[in-house]
Amino acid sequence: MTQIDPGVKTTVHLMRHGEVYNPTGILYGRLPDFHLSELGRKMAERGAEFFVDRDIVAVVASPLDRAQETATPIATRLGLEIGTDGRLIEAANEFQGKRFSVGDGVLKQPSVWPKLYNPFTPSWGEPYVEQVSRMRAALEAARDKAVGHEAVCVSHQLPIWVTRLAAEHRRLWHDPRKRQCTLASVTSFHYVGVQLVGIEYHEPAKDLLPVKSTKKFVAGA
Repeated sequence: MTQIDPGVKTTVHLMRHGEVYNPTGILYGRLPDFHLSELGRKMAERGAEFFVDRDIVAVVASPLDRAQETATPIATRLGLEIGTDGRLIEAANEFQGKRFSVGDGVLKQPSVWPKLYNPFTPSWGEPYVEQVSRMRAALEAARDKAVGHEAVCVSHQLPIWVTRLAAEHRRLWHDPRKRQCTLASVTSFHYVGVQLVGIEYHEPAKDLLPVKSTKKFVAGA
């Protein structure tokens, strides 16, 4: 860990990527070639506008296409290069590549039951505690790179949300429909020295968000 003066203030912003073009509605997870939709690109531009007047000295992104494309206008506007950190990647999921949405009747299919026996770990994908561990390491690396300034890390909804839950000393298992982490949202982690002292949440693209469906939730977006 980098030695940081205990009085120095640093902020790391965890940004979720913009909307993805996914006409078939599958859980794309870590699959390649899932790019931002036209609306998603507008969301990324909103992110760039949100950060343009801030003291950003580093932009880092998950290796997945949608995260890199969300980071691009931010880095371009700020005159920075995008760093890639694999620890910011989407959570692994057993249902990747399949349609898996609440409201599609998938939970009534016996073939999926063996993978759903434990919602606390969860049994169908990368353990929450492992997501938190890698995300926390990525946050600290970005903090150390931006000491005294601010950094942006573009990642994915579930890893961002469980990282926030852990930082706020809340339980990691949760109702996915209640995550406060909309498309292109920004969850900011404020540090003094190496101590986390506060978390803020912003939605730069709030007016661009699709109307929420009460019928369907696609996990792992």
